[in-house]
Amino acid sequence: MPELTAVDVHAHHFGPDAGETPVRHDTDAPRLVIDGDGSGQIMRGDTTFRAVEPVLWDVNLRLAEMDRAGLSHQVVSPVPVVMEHASGADPECARSTNDSIAEACEQSGGRLLGLGCLPLGDIDAAIAELRRCREIGLHGVEVGTRIGELDLDAPDLDRFWDACDATASAVFVHPVQGGRDVVRRAGAPYDLGLGMLTDTAIAASALVFGGVLAEREQLRVVLAHGCGTFPWAYPRLRLAANLTGDIADRDRLARRLFVDTLVFDDEHLGLLVHRFGADRLVLGSDAPFFPDQMAKSMNSVRAAQQTGVLPEHVDPPFLARNAAELLGLATDPPRTSCEGAR
Repeated sequence: MPELTAVDVHAHHFGPDAGETPVRHDTDAPRLVIDGDGSGQIMRGDTTFRAVEPVLWDVNLRLAEMDRAGLSHQVVSPVPVVMEHASGADPECARSTNDSIAEACEQSGGRLLGLGCLPLGDIDAAIAELRRCREIGLHGVEVGTRIGELDLDAPDLDRFWDACDATASAVFVHPVQGGRDVVRRAGAPYDLGLGMLTDTAIAASALVFGGVLAEREQLRVVLAHGCGTFPWAYPRLRLAANLTGDIADRDRLARRLFVDTLVFDDEHLGLLVHRFGADRLVLGSDAPFFPDQMAKSMNSVRAAQQTGVLPEHVDPPFLARNAAELLGLATDPPRTSCEGAR
């Protein structure tokens, strides 16, 4: 594998080889349709879910964009709508998606690192697919901030978390349903601007206050979009827990979370370091859904470093070492979660 010097942990892939089995157009299973002009669409039945660019599925185009941004590696996970569909007990969708991501990683010469998805509506099937993900070279899985109607600390998910712990699988938590139905306002700009961030904060709260991390000391979890509003809300959550007599060391648990840098304001990066520690920060871009965001995310880290928002040593290679630890690739002794904290 090429040396990890700059690793984007939040990016998505949807290959044309995913779902090669015949698809009924009267179902809402997501499928990729590539048009004659080279552009593409993610379809659900006969309805266009969203238009997409070739970098979503073309490995060579993705590697070229990574080169322009200065990225050595990128962690690719399923497009969230695919992950959500597979999560509803669709093992065939999960299997074909995971095989497609593994193939893209193989084509990349080791520069793409993959995460899969699971049919979490059937825990036995999900655990079997998790083990298969590891066998085909994926480093873990992407899951939603909610699994159907379940929050992440639901007892029904205990065996899933135990399996992630036992297989040393990284878990990437991504908002679901585009942030819909989380806050009382809907549509633009509320779903993307508030719903996704609130949903992510609820998921983080379940991990920290709901026993998921406390009961599994080796579990490695990363949350998208800088962990949403959780870094701001955490002191009040901790206070509320303490008022009920809960005096567990929530600070230690919160500082086990990895979070990405995709916050769209360099000043926010300082709070992430303060809340989680510099050694829990990893680069994120959500590529290819925000234009030129690979380069923008790299530039954001460098700018925050230059202005003192980030400590001087928190540069792309430092974040790459964090990513290696998240993915279980690190060979050096683990750093303490206090390193670099402000």
